[in-house]
Amino acid sequence: MIRIRFSAADFARVRFAPRPVPLQALNTAFMMLFRGDDHLLFGRWRQRLLRNLPAAVEPLGDLVTAAGAPLFLDEFGEESGDAPEHGLDAVRAAPPGLVRTELERVYAGHPAPPPPWVRDLHRGDAGAWQVLRRAQHAAFETAVRPVWPLVQDLHRAEFTRHALAVAEHGVGAALAALVPGGRLRGDVWELPAPGERDLALRGRGVLLLPAFQWTGHPLVADLPGRPLVLSYAAGPGLPLSPKGAGGREGSLAEVLGRTRVDVLAVLAQEHTTSGLARRLGVSNATASAHAAALRGAGLVTSARAGRAVLHRRTDLGSLLLRGREHG
Repeated sequence: MIRIRFSAADFARVRFAPRPVPLQALNTAFMMLFRGDDHLLFGRWRQRLLRNLPAAVEPLGDLVTAAGAPLFLDEFGEESGDAPEHGLDAVRAAPPGLVRTELERVYAGHPAPPPPWVRDLHRGDAGAWQVLRRAQHAAFETAVRPVWPLVQDLHRAEFTRHALAVAEHGVGAALAALVPGGRLRGDVWELPAPGERDLALRGRGVLLLPAFQWTGHPLVADLPGRPLVLSYAAGPGLPLSPKGAGGREGSLAEVLGRTRVDVLAVLAQEHTTSGLARRLGVSNATASAHAAALRGAGLVTSARAGRAVLHRRTDLGSLLLRGREHG
């Protein structure tokens, strides 16, 4: 559980980032790459991205894991714009003490000692900084650049949604509804997350930043003298595909496979396994296997009724199909 304690001044300093931040998009994409869950939705995306990443990116994997990125890589300056270069300059300007502390934290429980370039980075070697910059730039161009226009569109839609929620219900209600399972208890914002963190804002305020290739718990960047930055999972809940690459239907079929997309479409209405098999023209065993895979991803529910099993898609399954059915 993350507990964020507000003062009266902090509620007046809740802000939503006006545009997406390139390095935050890169960090969350890499964290998602190294996670082992959501295999049905992200498995093919992970395989494809790992095949396409150039060798120059490898050092970034020494720092960014499924658990997070060192805080000095979290650069949220609004001046970064649409290109990563300004953010990379800001990373390079991180205080040496912060860099050393974060590298020591990352490798404190690491099963292997840090590689030579990380040890060089720890002592401030200029060559090591160049290695890191090349890795970040190459990773951004491969993992984020192709979907950056879509990230921008999604961010504008999320910005509008949040602005309307604040205007209609107020800041407190908007915060409580921002993250599933979150709630505001008096001046404490509680958010579901592994472990326990208790953070006091003391007038610094909060910057809210949606992450569109991340499905995990909220991520917090808490640096002294800066607003607390909270990144939260937003967007469609599946890997982003570049515009013009087949649209929503093509993107979903690429992730799930055509037959499983058809299963979701059929299960707008409840069907037994045999009924589903007849609609799809497949065997009962094949229909059951596809339903089980979709059930594991939270896209389908199944319930036994006598000797039959009834399947129906969930709200999440309907949400993923919405663009296909209305596009």
